[in-house]
Amino acid sequence: MGFSPIPPKPEIGLLLAGVDSFRRRADAAILHQSVPWDALLAGIPPESVVGSNELGLANLFRTYGLRVVVMVDPTDGLARDREAPELIAAGRSVTEPEIQALYRAYVRSVATLVAPDYLGLVAETNLIRAAAPDSVYDALVTMANAAAAELGILGVTSTLSVSVQVEVAWGRLGGVATYAGVATDLTDFPFIEALGLSSYPYLGGFAQPEDLPLDYYSRLATDAGLPVLVVEGGWPSTSVGGGSSTPAMQARYIARQLELLDAAGAKGVFQLTYADLHPSIFPPGSILPLFATLGLVDTALAPKPALAVWDSAFARPRRP
Repeated sequence: MGFSPIPPKPEIGLLLAGVDSFRRRADAAILHQSVPWDALLAGIPPESVVGSNELGLANLFRTYGLRVVVMVDPTDGLARDREAPELIAAGRSVTEPEIQALYRAYVRSVATLVAPDYLGLVAETNLIRAAAPDSVYDALVTMANAAAAELGILGVTSTLSVSVQVEVAWGRLGGVATYAGVATDLTDFPFIEALGLSSYPYLGGFAQPEDLPLDYYSRLATDAGLPVLVVEGGWPSTSVGGGSSTPAMQARYIARQLELLDAAGAKGVFQLTYADLHPSIFPPGSILPLFATLGLVDTALAPKPALAVWDSAFARPRRP
């Protein structure tokens, strides 16, 4: 169980305060990292980039006795129909062999310097496949498989994964409402040893946490025949996107999610935001407000009702 170090605002003091708070209710931490395309395109060695960012955070987590998970995100995490904004601004694309080589070099540096317990090579593969041009998805398949092969040659021991979007797998996005599963993802990324899950069910048409079927995660785990862990997701404590919610409803979601995790025998669960995001950081027209109140504490790190539910689960004995 754990969180990422994303602070309410991009301030180092808030980041450190958040980590100091959540380390008491976590045994792992996750870094959900966009590929640093600007730095790589500028010729900065990937080991220098990782050494000045991811490695320092990973070392901080381990100082607190936390295991480390890294999810590498090569595309636009807020718009899966597009490539990363840095690549778009530079007129570049993951379809180019040079860009794929930069991705592989970054992944190698993360794997060898940070040595995470779990390493995800692409985020939300099924949503990218549904939303992005085929050429982009095909390039991600090529570069992720090539990176995995290189990590095998290097003897990297991290458990490799990709993540899938649970609402897409269940046909909850786009109004199809037909279970699609994850067979294509397993075929396209045969190297994975664990399946990451991304789930924002309030965006998939669920009005109440109790509406989530008990096999919401376990059906994917059974179909994959692999361990699963939730690497991002949540339920807001305020009404967003036309749906209604409250702090009490968010707490009920955490309780329901724990039931889903138990049913799936999940290896882990991560909230990307421990704290809510401060509205001052939202660019005009951004969809970030949809995710602003997923935190279990508010922007001042004061607890919300959902935190007590999380803490009660964290107090349970952890299975090996």
